[in-house]
Amino acid sequence: MAPIALESEDHSRDAAFNKVMHGKSADSRGGFSSMLNKDPVALRVASEEYFKHWENKSAGTETAEARKAEYATLTRHYYNLATDIYEYGWGGSFHFCRFAYGEGFYQAIARHEHYLAHVMGLRDGMKVLDVGCGVGGPAREIAKFAGVNIVGLNNNDYQIERAGKYAAKEGLSQQLSFTKGDFMQMSFPTNSFDAVYAIEATVHAPSLEGVYSQIFRVLKPGGVFGVYEWLMTDNYNNENPHHREIRLGIEQGDGISNMVRISEGLAAIKAAGFELEMHEDLADRVDARPWYYPLDGDLRMAGSLGDLITIARMTKVGRFMAHNAIGGLERVGLAPRGTKKTADSLAHAADCLVAGGKEKLFTPMYLMVARKPKA
Repeated sequence: MAPIALESEDHSRDAAFNKVMHGKSADSRGGFSSMLNKDPVALRVASEEYFKHWENKSAGTETAEARKAEYATLTRHYYNLATDIYEYGWGGSFHFCRFAYGEGFYQAIARHEHYLAHVMGLRDGMKVLDVGCGVGGPAREIAKFAGVNIVGLNNNDYQIERAGKYAAKEGLSQQLSFTKGDFMQMSFPTNSFDAVYAIEATVHAPSLEGVYSQIFRVLKPGGVFGVYEWLMTDNYNNENPHHREIRLGIEQGDGISNMVRISEGLAAIKAAGFELEMHEDLADRVDARPWYYPLDGDLRMAGSLGDLITIARMTKVGRFMAHNAIGGLERVGLAPRGTKKTADSLAHAADCLVAGGKEKLFTPMYLMVARKPKA
C-alpha cells in the first residue's frame, strides 16, 4: 500500500466550530427544525470547504487526490451540512437495505442491521466497535438485538452529540458510548475489541486498505470484522464518461474522496491481514423491491401506508417541494444560505445512486465478513 498522508487532528478546533455552527440544535428533535437553527457564517464556511472540490469541474476533471488529502475535513463538513437532511428524509440509520414483500421501510432498515450482527456472530457481552457510527441508529438497534456493548467512532462532533442523546433517551447509555476520532488513525490500544463493524461508512476513507488495517490492529486475535461497503462493481469502466458521471455524482453528494471497484475492496481487506470468511453483493439478490426504490419515486412499492409519507419525502417530487420550501426560507432569512445547495447536491446524488443501481455499476451493500487470525 502506498503511504497515505493523514490529516492532523484538532479536536478543540472541531468542537469550537460545532458549537458555533450547530449551537443547541443537537438538543432539538432533529430534521427540518434543526436545519433552520444553524449559524449562517459557519454554515457558509462548511459549504465552501466542502463544495470547493467539485464546483466548476466536469466529470472529466478528477479531484480525487485533493479530496484524499483532506479526507477528514471533507467528511466532517459533509455531515455538518447533511446530517439534519438525512434525519428528515431517512431517519436515524443512514444506510440502504434490502426489502422483503410487504416489509415496512424502518423494519427493513432494522433487519439489515440484524443480519450483519447475525453473520458476524455477535452475542451478549461482546465489546464491539462501530466505525463511522453516524447518529447511532445502527448501534442502538444492534445493542438491543445482540446484547453487545458498543463504542461508536465518529469524526463529527454534532453527530456524536445527537447519538449520545438518542442513546440516553432509549435507556442505552450503559451499553453505548461515542467517541471522537479519525478511523485512519484510531487512538484505541491494539487488540481492544471482540468485533468491529462498519455500515456504509468506510467508503469515506482515502484508502480502504488503510482503514481496514486500523480495524485489524484494534481487533483482538480471533476477532471478527463485518462491513457493508459502498463499491463500484466490476462492470464500472472509468474510461466511460457516463459511468464517471454516475460515480462522481455519488461522491459529490455523499462526501466521498474516491470509490473503488469490488475487486479492489476485496484486495484491500486481504492486504490488511484479514482472513475473508464470506463476501457477497447483497444488491444482486432477487428481492421484492430493489434497494434504491425509496429514491426512485415509485410509491406503488411502499410497504405500508405509513411508508408512503416517508418515501414521498424522498421522491423527486417530494425533494422538489422540500428544496423549494428551503429556498423560500433562505430568501426571507429564516434558513441559512447554503442549506438548499446541500439539499440539491444530495438530490443529484440520489439520482446517480438510482442510475448506478439500475445499471449494476454500484452497490451500497457489498458484504464482507473477515477474521483476524488467532496467531
